Amino acid sequence: MQPYLFLLMLLMIGFIAKNQSLLIAVAVLLLMKLIGLDDKLFAAVQSKGINWGVTIITIAVLVPIATGEIGFKDLSDSLKSPFAWIALISGVLVALLGKSGLILLAEDPHITTALVFGTIAAVALFNGVAVGPLIGAGIAYTAMRVFEQFQ
Repeated sequence: MQPYLFLLMLLMIGFIAKNQSLLIAVAVLLLMKLIGLDDKLFAAVQSKGINWGVTIITIAVLVPIATGEIGFKDLSDSLKSPFAWIALISGVLVALLGKSGLILLAEDPHITTALVFGTIAAVALFNGVAVGPLIGAGIAYTAMRVFEQFQ
């Protein structure tokens, strides 16, 4: 009963915050539970969902290349800007943080609860985007390793 109450609470938060992503995610999970798909499907989504999400995001980011909207000339022109170099370095750092996040989520699953709660709060209250757990885990992993060096 507790999972249903928790999900219904999140559904209400998503509704109040007018956050479509949270509403859809919670509705899908509730539907999966109600029709009994939660046993096998939840395990698959939990273990592979982040990779599926990253793949979908990667596809979305690559669409302008596939449509010809962005080409080699655009790439070479953009690298003349200092802001493009900042974006390039940021992309590298985020990818490395994401990699560290995967390590942390695999090694310390109890941390997931705090990360998920933080992500839900950011999505529901601040109109954030639910990429937080992976990047948050990467930031946490990096901070934890730095903290360990000073212990």
